[in-house]
Amino acid sequence: QVQLVESGGGLVQPGGSLRLSCDAPGSIFSIYTMGWYRQAPGAQRELVASITTGGITVYTDSVKGRFTVSRDSAKNTVYLQMNSLKPEDTAVYYCNARRPFAVSYWGQGTQVTVSP
Repeated sequence: QVQLVESGGGLVQPGGSLRLSCDAPGSIFSIYTMGWYRQAPGAQRELVASITTGGITVYTDSVKGRFTVSRDSAKNTVYLQMNSLKPEDTAVYYCNARRPFAVSYWGQGTQVTVSP
């Protein structure tokens, strides 16, 4: 069973920073696009950022210039550096691995709360 293990969530004040990490099996990490989604209470899960095996990144408009997604092939880990956090960034953040015509994998989620 494939496991994606997230870490790094927590409580932070507005304007603060957090870095999320997601560890993946090497067999997945090496061929899958890795991404971060989030789901706020009462809202649909949305893509925050993703990065392909070739390093191409995509961001949702609301986080551009504040969040950075990266991947470390030596550690099979994908990161989400979140700066200038806002209360509206509060959500459960999920790590995702996907590729065309294949099963998509999800982590268990990590809570990020931005509050004074």
